[in-house]
Order: sequence, then C-alpha cells, then structure tokens
Amino acid sequence: MAGLVPPTTSTTTKPQQVKKEEEKVDYFNLPCPIPYEEIHREAFMSLKPELFEGMRFDFTKGLNHKFSLSHSVFMGPMEIPSQSAETIKIPTANYEFGANFMDPKLMLFGRIMTDGRLSARLKCDLTDNLSLKANAQITNEPHMSHGMAYFDYKGKDYRSQFQLGNGALFGANYIQSVTRHLSFGGEVFWAGQHRKSGIGYAARYNTDKMVATGQVASTGLVALSYVQKLSEKVSLATDLMYNYMSKDVTASVGYDYILRQCRLRGKIDSNGVAAAFLEERLNMGLNFILSAELDHKKKDYKFGFGLTLGE
Repeated sequence: MAGLVPPTTSTTTKPQQVKKEEEKVDYFNLPCPIPYEEIHREAFMSLKPELFEGMRFDFTKGLNHKFSLSHSVFMGPMEIPSQSAETIKIPTANYEFGANFMDPKLMLFGRIMTDGRLSARLKCDLTDNLSLKANAQITNEPHMSHGMAYFDYKGKDYRSQFQLGNGALFGANYIQSVTRHLSFGGEVFWAGQHRKSGIGYAARYNTDKMVATGQVASTGLVALSYVQKLSEKVSLATDLMYNYMSKDVTASVGYDYILRQCRLRGKIDSNGVAAAFLEERLNMGLNFILSAELDHKKKDYKFGFGLTLGE
C-alpha cells in the first residue's frame, strides 16, 4: 500500500526566490515621503528636545470637542548678550494665554504673552491633497514681526511646498520617492529684502529599523543624521552639522527611551554639552517634566522642571 501512495509535491519556496520577490520594486506604487522640512524628524526628536531653564506650568481646558483654552506660566532666567566669556542671566517671568480651535479640516492656535507678543498659527485642508499652513508673530520690537504662509501638496509618491513670507521671501521644495525606502528632494529660496538666494538637496533612506538622512545647501550647511531603532521603545541617534563657509562643525549622539509611564531623552555633543529631558505621566492628563543641560566648556548649567495639566 505504501507504494501506491503518490509522492507529495514540495511547495516550499526557495529563500532566494522569496528574496528576489521582496527586492522587486513597483515604481507605480511607491509610498508618499514625509515633508521635506521633516527629513531629520526622528533625529530631532531624540537630539533636540524642548529644553528650558526654570519653572513652567501649562494648563489646557477643553470647553467642547473643538475649542479649548490654555494658560502657561514660566519663571526663569533669560540670557542677555555680553562681550565677556561668562553668561549673564537676569530673572524673568511670563504668562501666556492661548485659544485653540481644532477641526478635522481646520486648526487655529492663538497665543498672547504679557510682554506684548502675539502669535497665531493656522492649518487648513483646502482639498484632499492641498493644504494651507500659516504662522505670524507681532511684537513691540521694530523689525521683529513676521509672517509666513505654506502651501503643501501631497501626491501619490511625492510632496511639494511653496512658501511666501514678509520681506519678499519666496521658497519652494520638492521630495520624491524613488524606491520603497529611498527618497530624494531639493529646495530653493529667495530673500528679496536681504538680496540672498540659496538652493539645497537632501536624501533620506528609511527602513523599519533605521533612518539615515543627508542634506547640503549653498548656504554652507551640511547635515547628516542616523537613527537606529533597537526596539519599539529604544532608539539611538547621531548627527553631524558642518558649515563649510564658517568651518563650524558639531557632532552629537543621543538616545530615546520610552517606558510605560515616562519618556527619557538625552544627548552629548562635541562641544562638551550634555543634556537630558524627562517626561513622566503621573496621572491621566498630568505630566511632570524635568530638563537639564550642562555646558562644561562655558560653565553654564541649566535646570528646569514643570507640570502639564490637561490634554
């Protein structure tokens, strides 16, 4: 009877065949890249947290599902320009009142501070692919008020943006996916008030485990960054900033560790500056923040703590 049983056909796919199918690129079905101005997003999240010195308290109260009010209090030193090597600081305190409107297709944010600064931000989806972003700030200081408008277009496998600002500032950028993991982009700008123009290029390669980016501009900027994701909660990052006109160069390494109730980020750079930023969730809608920055070269040490109440 055993001889009457036909031999089973092996349906196991060879590893080489599977690898070839995975490497095949469908150029008509590429993913849409991230915006050009966010190509270093993962590295900035780890290496450039919102460090501060002193004490701050943020409270947000939702009036309904679209409208909310915010109150922010900050007390801490402010650095003033000095010709000496030592850093001069004077104590300051500010209160900021804000109003927020959030809708699926329209978001409005307004802020006013006790020192007279008024700022506003807008994001509006004009169509499914075209959106408008704008921000403006009005101050009592002469020539410090400014405004910018951005028109973003999202295609199937590309993004483009046009920028318009006061002082005859015009800019545009474009980024295109060339494979499932690789994208290239470029930008150009013209500042009519200062009679300056520039052009830049960028490349980004990302997988599930790493992100590598490179950027170069005619202004002298050369920026490289690399982020390695060790797990879903831990990632390491490094970047290199070089200006081939001023010959300034800075390199930094950092980490991003997400725990169940907190998030810890830190870095150290080639100038001897070490920094750490901790965000801990104490309860629903209540977060505790710790910030520290140590500049051993300038002997400048900054520490801050804060509370954030509301979502």
